[in-house]
Amino acid sequence: MELNVTTLEGKAAGSVKLSDEIFGLEPRADIIQRCVIWQLAKRQAGTHKAKDRAEVWRTGKKMYKQKGTGGARHGSARVPQFRGGGRAFGPVVRSHAIDLPKKVRALALRHALSAKAKDGGLIVLDSAELNDAKTKVLSGHFSGLGLTNALIVDGAEVNNGFAAAARNIPNIDVLPVQGINVYDILRRRKLVLTKAAVDALEARFK
Repeated sequence: MELNVTTLEGKAAGSVKLSDEIFGLEPRADIIQRCVIWQLAKRQAGTHKAKDRAEVWRTGKKMYKQKGTGGARHGSARVPQFRGGGRAFGPVVRSHAIDLPKKVRALALRHALSAKAKDGGLIVLDSAELNDAKTKVLSGHFSGLGLTNALIVDGAEVNNGFAAAARNIPNIDVLPVQGINVYDILRRRKLVLTKAAVDALEARFK
């Protein structure tokens, strides 16, 4: 697969040949979905907690005598039936993470990249560098390229000026190539890769 390369100013900068093993697969929704579920489950904090009957501070003395009241035979005031009592089957602190084999995660990333390439949502930039770190300047460049909702992936390191200028633009994410992931690729309309990112991805999946 061959794709045109453009500069940040919108000028042509040649072309790049993309590997079919990474960008030319027939996307499988089931593999991509498994990876997204794994990612979202892994990032849940799991810090929700409710007190059960053993943890609430309330008397355990029998409320009234067992017989002769004509009412239910209650004991402790800490039981879930009463206001102020413990909660039955409440949430506890736990990890929501699930297992997903490393090979499946790598395959899901390739399928997500292929899905963007197939839908025409993939753009290759010559480089993502900005000497004048101004949001207004970068926003003008993005308008020229038609980027309103995009994930921009650079090489091993992101240019500081570019990252600072992009920080205040809504619906724009900037990541180094090590941080590329399936969920962020899918949640943005366009995927913008620099030539350095393309080289790093091809070296990673070689």
